[in-house]
Amino acid sequence: MTSMAETPGPGARKPLKSRGSYQASKDDLLVRFNRVAGQLDGIRTMVDEERYCPEVLTQLSAAIAALEKIGFILLRDHIQGCVADGIREGQGDDYMDELMAIVQRFAGR
Repeated sequence: MTSMAETPGPGARKPLKSRGSYQASKDDLLVRFNRVAGQLDGIRTMVDEERYCPEVLTQLSAAIAALEKIGFILLRDHIQGCVADGIREGQGDDYMDELMAIVQRFAGR
């Protein structure tokens, strides 16, 4: 199986680092991802059982909110770790360009 990191999309830039700065949040992130996976399984079951549309949409909204929270945790850790390190190392412009592209993609939903 090919990971997303191995197959950058058109116009994608090479990451400035090969490892994330979210190690301190890793356990929390994994718990949150497992919770979202459970939510998605529940939503799939609701659709299979032909539950009422607003009930499914409410659960879908909760799963989306949980994923957005994960994204904000990752974004915070990226700024506090990778971006701050890049600025200290004299690569601030590159890291700021990368950060702005990430924020635009993340907020562009």
